[in-house]
Amino acid sequence: MAVEPQKLLDVRDLTVDFATQEGVVHAVDHVSFGMDPGELVGLVGESGCGKSVTASAILGLTRMLNNATVSGSIFFGGRDLLALPEKDVRAVRGREIAMIFQDPVTSLNPVLSIERLMTEALELHLHMSHSEAVTRSIELLQQVGIPKAEQRIHDYPHQFSGGMRQRVMIAIALSCDPKLLLADEPTTALDVTIQAQILRLMKRLSEELGAAIITITHDLGVVAGMCRRILVMYAGRIVETGPAKQLFPHPHHPYTVGLLRSVPRLNEPRKATLESIEGLPPDLSHLPPGCAFAPRCWLASEECWAAVPPLFTTADGRLSACFHYKSLLAEVLA
Repeated sequence: MAVEPQKLLDVRDLTVDFATQEGVVHAVDHVSFGMDPGELVGLVGESGCGKSVTASAILGLTRMLNNATVSGSIFFGGRDLLALPEKDVRAVRGREIAMIFQDPVTSLNPVLSIERLMTEALELHLHMSHSEAVTRSIELLQQVGIPKAEQRIHDYPHQFSGGMRQRVMIAIALSCDPKLLLADEPTTALDVTIQAQILRLMKRLSEELGAAIITITHDLGVVAGMCRRILVMYAGRIVETGPAKQLFPHPHHPYTVGLLRSVPRLNEPRKATLESIEGLPPDLSHLPPGCAFAPRCWLASEECWAAVPPLFTTADGRLSACFHYKSLLAEVLA
């Protein structure tokens, strides 16, 4: 009997709540998913849907907040990170799991040189001497395409362009050869040419180093050519999952349909106005009864208002949290 290989990451019923003056914000609501070693996964959804909080929980950052309550399990390499003491989590953070934060301008300390920013993790996690860490840092800067790395390593973040700062962030994240890389909006505020360069760079480095990557974005175009599997998130819950090649042409959730229709396509006639999803995302401290997407959904029925839909397994093996996914598929294919 063949033994099923262990997943690199196995998130089970992850829930993150924040206590605020307006009430309890249910930022992440019973999220479950897994990842294999070297897999490229896209986590997609509107701003405020819980994507970044999910990544922060995996990295162990939410446990530092006094107003946060985290439950569930996050198994990484067979260990439940939520059950480990902070000292053990710090040994994993930056070493085995690394993160590319959303804005390098605010993530890179402006008073520290690139040399200090890069060598810190190498000295802490890999116990390198400073000279060894500098040599390794220069190699990493060259690997991510920073010209004249020997000179630029002594510069400060404000002396780099936006695209180059993002490359420095990637180099820092990859410095300790992590098994999992969390990329939170890695192409925000970059022009489309630089976006394409950064995405190609991340994909190439993943193939060369064998690192798994979760790419977090609201832009479906970012994950279309990079990720093999897509997780669609809405109001703190995963509402659809599936391989990118199946999900893009045949979505199984009305929210995914809305996201795809709002993206302009080169092979379609130009429209005067882009389609949009009507309404606004719900207040996570006062979620409506039933399906959170029901107030914005053209398929909503009494059943949708009364009960929260579970993740149904569709005929092609995908997951969809929609009572009407069968009729939706027929509508999309029509």
